[in-house]
Amino acid sequence: MKVKTIAFLLAGLVLYAGLTSVTLMFYKDDPDQMDWQDREAFNTKYIYKLDLTKAISRNQVIDYLGGPDITEAKKHRQQVYQVLYYRTHRTKTDGLTTKDECTAILFKNQQLIAIGETAVEQFNQLD
Repeated sequence: MKVKTIAFLLAGLVLYAGLTSVTLMFYKDDPDQMDWQDREAFNTKYIYKLDLTKAISRNQVIDYLGGPDITEAKKHRQQVYQVLYYRTHRTKTDGLTTKDECTAILFKNQQLIAIGETAVEQFNQLD
């Protein structure tokens, strides 16, 4: 009797660990379903893992993070620049998202070129 009980407990533990592992490996996070604290942490973690030496498209970022909180675009010398702002740190509990609560991601012709303050500075220097 004790052997069966122990065997069932071990089998249950192995099954639980296996299902948990599969869920964590294959479940895609959905930023639209997160509360604001989780979404800020999710945005921050993803944004600071972006590598400027790799070709990363605007669509890849939006597919992963969802739509930006704020966006701006300019055309400069036949090049299209777009800066996406994702909230990464709340400063006021007023229900509004402002640029100072966001991290900027700058794209030139749909390709990532800058992140953070550098992105804002480069975007603002355009004619």
